[in-house]
Amino acid sequence: MAYVVTDLCRGCRYTECVTVCPVECFHLDEAMTYIDPENCIDCGGCVPVCPVGAIQADYMLPADKKDWIGINRARAAETPVIVARLEPLPTAEERRREIAG
Repeated sequence: MAYVVTDLCRGCRYTECVTVCPVECFHLDEAMTYIDPENCIDCGGCVPVCPVGAIQADYMLPADKKDWIGINRARAAETPVIVARLEPLPTAEERRREIAG
């Protein structure tokens, strides 16, 4: 099992998750973060700190989000590791309100 960042992170890129992760499994690009399933130790500490609920256990993903397992694996291999909190994207608060409905 591993945790997966879904499309809810896109446009936000809050990085509170990185600050609670005991290993270096988070990666990022210009739009969002990803979890490297090979480095994730399945602690789940990142889940409650994500302000938009973008992180879920892979086995709990709904069918329409299952593709994010492969996306996280692929993007983690292509993007740099992040080990410190960054400012959210400029669109983060607007995206957060949109997600909250």
